[in-house]
Amino acid sequence: MTCVMGILLILVALFIIKLILVSIFFYADIRAAQKKDPAAKSFVEVLLLYQGLHALVSYRIAHFLYKSHLFFLARLLSQATRFTTGIEIHPGAKIGKRFFIDHGMGVVIGETSIIGDDVLLYQGVTLGGTGLAKGKRHPTIGNNVVVGTGAKVLGDITIGDNSYIGANAVVIKDVPANSTVVGVPGRVTRQDGKKIDVSLDHIHTLDPIMQNIEELEKRIKNLENK
Repeated sequence: MTCVMGILLILVALFIIKLILVSIFFYADIRAAQKKDPAAKSFVEVLLLYQGLHALVSYRIAHFLYKSHLFFLARLLSQATRFTTGIEIHPGAKIGKRFFIDHGMGVVIGETSIIGDDVLLYQGVTLGGTGLAKGKRHPTIGNNVVVGTGAKVLGDITIGDNSYIGANAVVIKDVPANSTVVGVPGRVTRQDGKKIDVSLDHIHTLDPIMQNIEELEKRIKNLENK
């Protein structure tokens, strides 16, 4: 019994140490989650219960193993994390600071993906490749980008800073900075050159086709009035 209690105490101590280390080294990521998710009630809640944070912690370790050429161990850890969180991040991907995955189930991030700082991904997002080409085959995501639920960003393309990818959009071409992309395939519209706010109301995104129709209607009215 004494031996069992000793083992339990050691496990509890290791768990507490782990929480302390994650709180220190992932402080900015936890604060980013609190800022970007209105459902986050406390620092401790994010630390203990957010699978997006757990997936990020595992990714950082797997990425270190990957850079150390321990490829099998890196993939083993990433696959174990996929099983427990529903989020698959290839250890070869490069992810910046204050990264947050909201809900996260079904998120897939490919091997050569590059993600900037302050990026927000929602559930069901895929940063994937196309074909069997070697080398850079996954997207590069700029800073302060929001990728909506179910969106697919495919191929070696670049999503500019401060852009918003609408829910279920399929993006296969480069996106300039300060843009919104909607539809299948993705269509780009400007947000008046303004930075996209992560608190953007996701049901009110600009549709470039409707914008063009409205512009044509205005021109027709102007011609009729002449």
